[in-house]
Amino acid sequence: MAELVFYAGTMDCGKSTLALQTDHNHASRGRAGLVFTRLDRAGESVLSSRLGLSVPAIEVGDDFDFRRHIVDTLSVGTRVDYVICDEAQFYTTDQVEQLARVVDELAIDVFAFGIMTDFRTRLFPGSARLVELADRVQVLQVEALCWCGARAIHNARTVGGEMTTEGDQVLVGDVAGGGDYVAYEVLCRRHYRAGLTAKRAGVEHMSREPLPFDPK
Repeated sequence: MAELVFYAGTMDCGKSTLALQTDHNHASRGRAGLVFTRLDRAGESVLSSRLGLSVPAIEVGDDFDFRRHIVDTLSVGTRVDYVICDEAQFYTTDQVEQLARVVDELAIDVFAFGIMTDFRTRLFPGSARLVELADRVQVLQVEALCWCGARAIHNARTVGGEMTTEGDQVLVGDVAGGGDYVAYEVLCRRHYRAGLTAKRAGVEHMSREPLPFDPK
């Protein structure tokens, strides 16, 4: 039986890395899949992880119809056994419904990966609908850590290093930095409620050490 599986977690918990690994595992066993994403940190039409790994992907816009796209793909003789959907928190509720129909009507496995809540600790509409419809919801086991070392459970938005709860729900961070740039930081509940970011605490949020391997 095909399944709709939602892998959820905070930022920095390895969800995109798991999406890449899941695609690799299925493809290496001869299964044919499609990879979708939206607003990836590396740009349009790519699924990337913070480890430096990436694969081409189909960019999902507000008007994208998953079921129609997959039916069109099947109609030209291309096999589709599974679907990888990264950044699923940004999908519309209608698109999540389409994914459920892909599973039920086309017998295709759908593996969705996303953040559960936004910078105000509110559920993203796409994530909420996935929780309601998924056959399985799996919380990722790699725990993201707050700057204090405690388990991070909230995604904070920062402007110039200072936490903010104002603004649109979807706003991609400027990872290049500089000035009053928008970025995101994972915090434990205590420091989220206090608005105490790494900058305010006077500590480094991101490790400056190189990776212990060449991601290429």
